[in-house]
Amino acid sequence: MDAGVMGSGTQSDMAVSARTTSAHAAGWVLRSAVAADIEVIAELRATVMRADLERLGRYDEHRVRQRLRDSFSPQHTSIIMTDGELAGCVTVRPAAGRQWLEHFYLAPHCQGRGLGSTVLRTVLERTDAQGMTVGLNVLQGSAARRLYERHGFVVEAQDPIDVFMMRPPEAMASTPARA
Repeated sequence: MDAGVMGSGTQSDMAVSARTTSAHAAGWVLRSAVAADIEVIAELRATVMRADLERLGRYDEHRVRQRLRDSFSPQHTSIIMTDGELAGCVTVRPAAGRQWLEHFYLAPHCQGRGLGSTVLRTVLERTDAQGMTVGLNVLQGSAARRLYERHGFVVEAQDPIDVFMMRPPEAMASTPARA
């Protein structure tokens, strides 16, 4: 079901339906990213991260997009589609003995409806099946941190800008279920 989610560096060439547990998040698919997706994802990143970056005094109109362009990896990125439209993206790439979750963005109109949790759960099912630890970083004060904590991520380190988090395989098995 989640063959479009990456982890081993390969993806299905076709969009696949993903299981959902939230009626609000129903009807989404992941498709493999292509090079042509880079600018729409860069714009999505700029939109989604703007408030947090401004709060931290770090927003730069050019840099916020260029950082995505510099690290964009189509072979490790999936595009989240709802009703045939781009709703977001997620990248999972191998790095230093773990999988690194990055560029996980949802369009503002798709946030708060359970889609982020559903996509993250699907990604983590795949990394769990591979026995892989997942790492990520989130901006200090970002609401996204609560999402990651609900899915078993714990703080490894932090600085004034970033919080670095990790989740061992099957962390959710020992984490109490939350509604």
